[in-house]
Order: sequence, then structure tokens, then C-alpha cells
Amino acid sequence: MIKQGIAGVLLACVMAFAAHAQAPQIGDGDMPPDVFGKDESGQPISLERHRGKVVIITFWATWCPYCLKELPILENIQNIAGKDNIEVIAVNWKEDLNTYRVVKRKLKALTLTLTHDGSGRIGEAYGVKAIPHMLMIGKDGRVDSVRQGYSEDDLGSIAADLNRLLKAPAPDFADEAAPDARNPPIAAESAR
Repeated sequence: MIKQGIAGVLLACVMAFAAHAQAPQIGDGDMPPDVFGKDESGQPISLERHRGKVVIITFWATWCPYCLKELPILENIQNIAGKDNIEVIAVNWKEDLNTYRVVKRKLKALTLTLTHDGSGRIGEAYGVKAIPHMLMIGKDGRVDSVRQGYSEDDLGSIAADLNRLLKAPAPDFADEAAPDARNPPIAAESAR
């Protein structure tokens, strides 16, 4: 009986390790999956629709104090740069739908795109194992950087990366008229 219990535990550990090893790892230069569910109006949320602008994808939950503090900061960044230059997609990760709906009502003034990932399917496609987890997607639609477990101390480097991405030339498929006028610089202080 004890041997069967030990064998069961070992089998569970091997299966968990195998599942972890198979989880996708999204990295710099990768073309990210285009999986996000639907927005408020029932329209699919698609990265393809945002090509030509910088996209910030952040995974958050109500039990993560930093995540809740980050959402208004990202909203401010999106407002400063303009929604035609930066799109923020905030994915509520592995929480039940009722909890998400309550918090979403409290955040109704935010204009960033909020979506729900109760099953963790979206996060799994992006290699999320813990939060906070952020991806910055360049104007070309490719992952520029992935940040995991970051904090306020990282705001300066996040702002520097955003400014670099905003200054990058738009690919052929995007409107390249007056890129500097369309991409005001983001300061770490304005993100607070």
C-alpha cells in the first residue's frame, strides 16, 4: 500500500515536470500567439489588429497588489503616448469570472483592454507561470521583451524600453507619417 502511494506521488511529479517542460516559452523576437478572447463588445481581441503600434500585454490578478497598482500606471502610459501608438492588453489570470467582473466594474474608467483568462489558457500560450508577467510587443508584431516578477524599481528600464520601441521605425504596413510627433517620450515619473 505504501509502495503504491509512493509510486503515485512519483508519477504525479513526473507528469507535472513533463507538463512544465512542454509549456511554451515566448522570448525576444518570437511572434506571439494571437489568443485573447473577446472584448466588451464581443469582438475578438487580436494582436494582428494592433500591428504598427507597441503593444503591452500584462497578466494580473486581484490578489496581486503590485498588479492592481500597475494597471493605472499602464493606463497613464497609454494615455500619454496615445492609443494609436501604444495598446495595453491586461489579462486577468486564473481568477473566477465573478471576481473579474467585480474588479472590472471598479476599473471601468480605464481605457486599456481588459480580458479574462479564468482557465489559464491564454497565460499558458504566453508561458506565464506567475505574475506579474509583462510582454512588450514591437510595431512589427514580435516580442521585444518579457518581464517576470518585476517591481516599481524596474519602471526606469520599462520606460526606456517603451521609448526605444516608440522611436523604432514603423514597418511597411504601418502609417509612418511623422513618427516623432506620434510617439511622445514616456518618463518613469509620469508612469507613477
